[in-house]
Amino acid sequence: MNEATERVLVVGLGYVGLPLAVGAWRAGYDVVGYDLDQSRVRRVMSGQSYVEDVASADLAVAVASGRLEATSREESLDAFDVAVIAVPTPLSDGNPDLRFVRRAADAVGRHIRAGVTVIVESTVCPGTTEELVAPILEDRSGLAAGTDFQLGYSPERIDPGNRVWHLANTPKLVSGVDEQSLKAVQQFYDRVVSKTVPVASPAVAELSKLIENTYRHVNIALANELAVVANDLGIDIWDALDAAATKPFGFMRFDPGPGVGGHCLPIDPTYLSWRVRRSVGTNFRFVELANDINDHMPDYVVRRLTRGLNARRKCLNGSRVLLLGFAYKKNTGDVRETPARRVAELLSSAGTHVTVADPCVPEGDCLGVER
Repeated sequence: MNEATERVLVVGLGYVGLPLAVGAWRAGYDVVGYDLDQSRVRRVMSGQSYVEDVASADLAVAVASGRLEATSREESLDAFDVAVIAVPTPLSDGNPDLRFVRRAADAVGRHIRAGVTVIVESTVCPGTTEELVAPILEDRSGLAAGTDFQLGYSPERIDPGNRVWHLANTPKLVSGVDEQSLKAVQQFYDRVVSKTVPVASPAVAELSKLIENTYRHVNIALANELAVVANDLGIDIWDALDAAATKPFGFMRFDPGPGVGGHCLPIDPTYLSWRVRRSVGTNFRFVELANDINDHMPDYVVRRLTRGLNARRKCLNGSRVLLLGFAYKKNTGDVRETPARRVAELLSSAGTHVTVADPCVPEGDCLGVER
């Protein structure tokens, strides 16, 4: 098949799917983005990006070329050569919620034909690609994964707002349910990114993604608890971290903060903990402890503020508080799971007048907090 005519289907046009769609377009593919959110579809087709890592000017050029389109109509999914599932995987009552993955697999499966490649990018529990996605695809298509069509997993490594590492230059893990699938998955990403890293199986790639985020989650929790302890000891945690960071080996700095945000850290480690508990019957204690520490940091921030005001003979109730920053990380407008929202809610419930200052966050994303 002529590579220039290959058609890529990206299911889900969020923080992962839209950059991938534009990246595949740059690599010479014809791209169809499928999303049930019609407002997203309209914005893509008008060249208006809602994702920081995709400039509206670049999106407009891609759409104007006629080789990138967005749709919410399933009838438009026919005749793809590569399909990538990049839908959200949230939590529901503290447990992994894979309903969007199921729906995506169901829709893709109805349009599979022999010889195509299907790739999952959504963050999932180890085993999901082979134990959940493959059976759905096979049932809907009547074809066999690894025999009639190729299937693999390649975890996203998007870091919103990162000006150094982005989709094209971040090494991409690739895997397949068999050797032919691995080859097909790698061939696709070799055109989109600068470096691919093949791994032994989809389960290895799925676990690797969760290890990456669990590592950060646990170390941030350590920094957060150190901040609490250092304050109780009368020691400046920033001075101590600055001193520790002078060691050129055996130490990687993590800074404390009001909690963790984004899709990854508040959610992904719980996918791993849930899988361990369900499959092995034991608790992943590091994840559970990190969840407990990070989840309660907004409360700690408010307690520290209350003590600070009390020391100045002021009351939290009736005070005016300015939150400098609302996104979950610096230099980004991403407010998904931001702990600043919880801080604002706690302050407001205590009778505080809260104002937010964050030039990166659109006013509507602060949900009622005064700007």
